[in-house]
Amino acid sequence: MDQIIIKGLEIYAWHGVFKEEQEKGQKFVVNATLHMDTTKSSRTDELSDSVDYGKVCLLINDFMTKNRMNLLESVANCLARKLLMTYPLLEAVTLEIEKPSAPIPMPFETVSVKIHRSWHTAYIAFGSNLGDRLANISGAIESLTADRCCEVKKVSKIVESKPYGGVDQDSFYNGALELRTLYDAKELLEFLKAEERHAGREKTVHWGPRTLDLDILYYDDDIVQTEYLSIPHVDIQNRDFVLIPLNEIAPYKRHPLIGATTKEMLKRLKDSYVTNKQ
Repeated sequence: MDQIIIKGLEIYAWHGVFKEEQEKGQKFVVNATLHMDTTKSSRTDELSDSVDYGKVCLLINDFMTKNRMNLLESVANCLARKLLMTYPLLEAVTLEIEKPSAPIPMPFETVSVKIHRSWHTAYIAFGSNLGDRLANISGAIESLTADRCCEVKKVSKIVESKPYGGVDQDSFYNGALELRTLYDAKELLEFLKAEERHAGREKTVHWGPRTLDLDILYYDDDIVQTEYLSIPHVDIQNRDFVLIPLNEIAPYKRHPLIGATTKEMLKRLKDSYVTNKQ
């Protein structure tokens, strides 16, 4: 990925834990690396096809002088997201914010926080079999669309499917969507769970009926295994109600563990149905 680099941008601002820092202020030094594809701008030689680094500097200055935060970590994270949301051509931002006059009672050169933030691509499965199923799903998609840290890129058609897991219940409406997001995987999970609660979901029976189900199928090509989150989502390859809508929007998305594309996994599953019937 190409880079535009801004070094040593000096800004006087009011960030810090101590009262004196927030009242008197101090000098901060910002180093910013803007990650983007410069192929088009290098060909057209037009600023409109690039990012105006002069305006980026003004934005950084405006953000840091108009906001007051205790921690450099907070300043860096919020500023990085502000830059990524403001300039659509940016794929990622690396920020280092130095605090050369930090209140440390011994000789030092500077203290800094350095972070890297970027857009991520996630695939989300959605489903509902209680209440107004279409309204439940539409509400969740609208919430994702309205959130500034998210951009819904594609949404599949809704398919009606039989319940999975052997619990006697009504049929589901299922689908999948492609999401561009600034949230990390844990933040995205928290956002989706909040949407489920907002829709009135009560998880009482495993694989049981629910007003809204939102699952992270993939998050970039990451592999995550925690007590609360599994990415890729468990058993994708055996769930036609996931593979059919996912195949509509991402047929060539490759499962990072299995190594097969959505299209290939769906074909294998359909072939297994035929074999089992014989």
